This record gives sequence, C-alpha cells and structure tokens, in this order.
Amino acid sequence: MKHVTILCLGIALFAGHFAYGWGDKGHAIIVSIAERHLTPKAHKNIQSILDHPMVYYASWMDNVRSNPLYAETASWHYANVDEGESYKTMTKNPEGDVYTKTVMVIDRLKDRSLNDSLKTLYTKYLIHLVADLHCPMHTGRLTDLGGNKFPVKWFGQPTNLHAVWDEKILESAHRWSYTEWCENIDVAGEKERLVMASGTPSDWLNQCVDICKKIYLNTQQDTNYSYDYIQSHIETVETQLLRAGYRLAALLNEIYQ
Repeated sequence: MKHVTILCLGIALFAGHFAYGWGDKGHAIIVSIAERHLTPKAHKNIQSILDHPMVYYASWMDNVRSNPLYAETASWHYANVDEGESYKTMTKNPEGDVYTKTVMVIDRLKDRSLNDSLKTLYTKYLIHLVADLHCPMHTGRLTDLGGNKFPVKWFGQPTNLHAVWDEKILESAHRWSYTEWCENIDVAGEKERLVMASGTPSDWLNQCVDICKKIYLNTQQDTNYSYDYIQSHIETVETQLLRAGYRLAALLNEIYQ
C-alpha cells in the first residue's frame, strides 16, 4: 500500500506538468460545442455567474495548476487504468480522479443552496473535467504515466503517446481555429446528438477506457507516426470532442434549467 501511495503521488506531481487533456484548442472546441446547444435559460443563468463566455474558462483548470490554492486538483484530470485492469478493479488515487471529481462537481452544482461564488467555481471545474473525461489517454496506464513515458515520434520528432492524443493529432489534421472545428464537425441532427449525449459519467469513463485500450494495441513504442495515424484515428478524436460537447451541454441544461 505504501508503494501504491508513493506511486500515486508521483504521477500526481508529474501530471501537474504534462497531462493537459486536448490542449487549449481541444478544450475550446468542446466548450464551444456545448455553448451552441445550451437552452436560452441555461445560457442566461450560466452567464449570470461567469464574467466571460464559457470558452474563456475552457483551459482554466490547466492554467491554475501551479497555484497552491488549487494544488488539490492536480489528480482530477485523469483516471489511470493499467493493462488487464478496469476502472472498477484499479487502485484509486486517494486524491481523487477525473471521474470521482466530475461526479462530485455535478452533485454540488445540483444543490440549490449553493452560493454564487461556489457555483462559479464548480462550473469552471465542470467545463474542464467533462472534456478531460473524454480524452482517451487520460485513462492511460499508471505504469507509463498515462502515455507520458510511452515514447513515439511524430513526423520524425520525439514525443510521447499522451502528447499525440492531447493535441498533436488534432493540430496536424487541420489548421483550423476552434470555431472552424465547431462549424465543421458539429453537424449531427437532433436525434444523433441525443444518442451521443446519453449515458452517465460512469458510462463515459468506461467508453474512454475501451478507446484507450485500443490505442495501446494499435501503437508501438519508438515508432514514427504521421499521416496514416491521423487518418486511422481522427474520427475517434472528432467523436470524443462531440460527445464531450453534447454531454456537457446536457449536464448544464439540467443544472441550470
């Protein structure tokens, strides 16, 4: 148990510098998609507690990691699942993870007695955590620190599997702004959006774990990847961006109805 605790602490410290889900653009895409599908009432209520549009806070949780006031959130961005394990069987990080904290934040926001200051804080948490919950390598193995110690090359340049899935596939696929990404991928009809938005945070996490396991099977260490890898995986990236956006919108519409 002592070994597990030390290992969990180590990854929390390591992740504070390297585990940035989706990168700034990916987070902005997800929050922008969610904003496009808010009800007028939810949009009005959210804007009454935020000083800026939601997308302004898309990467806020990443940006405050070095602030001692938010040190407790270091482990909230991921939930590691090793090979041969499931989230259920995996030893949990005692400081919490992206699943437990997403559920906690949702429960807090549904408390009608919550004051506006905490509503603001937890809303800023939620718009980031839901995105990280859908970033496949944020359910990567603890043994390689979520892919951070899984070396690969990207167009000939040394990097790691975590970085490839956080932002390199997305940035290499199209030179679009986050608004252009939204315009080009947020084209599903209402019925399809409802299907994609369905489920619970537990379902979403397990879905992400399954995707991550396939990524490990289809990626080899110390191998150079480029256009073929993008073509093989861009649909998965787009689907996860859309799922996160639609699910975030559904949560916010329920909370701020």
